[in-house]
Amino acid sequence: MKELAMHVYDLMENSTAADSSEVRLSIVDSLKDNDFHFTIEDNGRGMSPEFLARVTDPYTTSRTTRKVGLGLPLIKMNTENCGGGMRLESEVGKGTRLEFWFQHDHWDRPPMGDLPGTLVLLLSAHEDIHFVITYRTDVDEYVLDTDELKEALDGMSLNDIHIINYLKEMIAENLAEIKANE
Repeated sequence: MKELAMHVYDLMENSTAADSSEVRLSIVDSLKDNDFHFTIEDNGRGMSPEFLARVTDPYTTSRTTRKVGLGLPLIKMNTENCGGGMRLESEVGKGTRLEFWFQHDHWDRPPMGDLPGTLVLLLSAHEDIHFVITYRTDVDEYVLDTDELKEALDGMSLNDIHIINYLKEMIAENLAEIKANE
């Protein structure tokens, strides 16, 4: 994947497929600390210790539609090639926590890409899941909580095209305000 937003989407889709009712994404984007740090946490099914030990092997997947799973192996490779790393913790019945990070100024670090569009796609596809997205920079922090969003929308669907367009614009404006970086 050429953009971090697509990695985020793919990895958060893993959380939705694991029957999570809550998924949290935290991004720390610090030029000062030269750190681009991502954390995805869910309260889904979790993984057994045996599966967790093999999960970065591309031929290990829980999917029945194909025999390979590339999301975690790709992000692991990308982080290690860019002065970063990956940490994965999971417990059956409790959920999973994935952290991955990059040296912010590394020349091989993929660009962020269209994070607002990616997030809106994810939120509108999984209205039944509570998402909390936190993006922190050296300037400030932006938090998007879908429970608060749904309350403010007073029952309007996140699938409505007008809401989708509004959310994408709102997220982009908020990220620009806190000086989110590429």
